[in-house]
Amino acid sequence: MSLDFLDLAPVTLYRLGAVLVVTVLLFLLLASFLSRARVFCQYLNTMTGIKLKPTAVQRIYKKGGRGGVRDHLIELLIREDLADPKRRVTPDSKPDTSVFEVQK
Repeated sequence: MSLDFLDLAPVTLYRLGAVLVVTVLLFLLLASFLSRARVFCQYLNTMTGIKLKPTAVQRIYKKGGRGGVRDHLIELLIREDLADPKRRVTPDSKPDTSVFEVQK
């Protein structure tokens, strides 16, 4: 059995390698686009404690685009601030830096 139909010349190997690299990069790009709602929700939960479902973010994005997600996020942040009765936010109040203090 002869494998003459496989031309393993250096040029062919370079082309196969280039096709493989481009395929992997396209796969990574596709995966990053598909997971951006999940990553956004994880980041939001870590930074603010607000939990959202990725499907909700995708729905809001389809309906209102980036501006719709931004408006929804601002609304959630305002609700979170207003839900804390001991926290009073006014234009003259100092920033709350207690979240940055390290507990020992």
